Amino acid sequence: MRVTARVDYAVRAGRELALDHPATLSAEAIAGRQQLPLPFTKQILARMRRAGIVVAQRGGEGGYRLGPPPGDVSVADIVRAVEGPLADVRGEPPEDLAYPGDGEVLRTLWIATRASLRSVLEEVTLADLAAGRLPGGVGAL
Repeated sequence: MRVTARVDYAVRAGRELALDHPATLSAEAIAGRQQLPLPFTKQILARMRRAGIVVAQRGGEGGYRLGPPPGDVSVADIVRAVEGPLADVRGEPPEDLAYPGDGEVLRTLWIATRASLRSVLEEVTLADLAAGRLPGGVGAL
């Protein structure tokens, strides 16, 4: 898995929102605290809003806040919101792939890779990141 800038920035923005939960933070505050480009931060927050991870509030007290509690938002949720599926091959889910001859072992490899990613990214929540810790099994890796 390649962790894109979009994923890294989105996780950092989500952590900022978790640190101040349930307060509302402006995109400017989030970008400033994490030293992120403001236009990119706004794009990321918009994707997270469409996915239901953040809620946008307009007006003088406007900004963004987490929709669900921080413990209910996994890193996998954020990755899917800003980049799509955790692991695909050429844009297809691994279980939909077909390989000629004895190449089916490759399909199994990609399915196992996705399962491995899920075992980490679905386990770690924004609450964990805000607390500065990882779940035991993940931290041991």
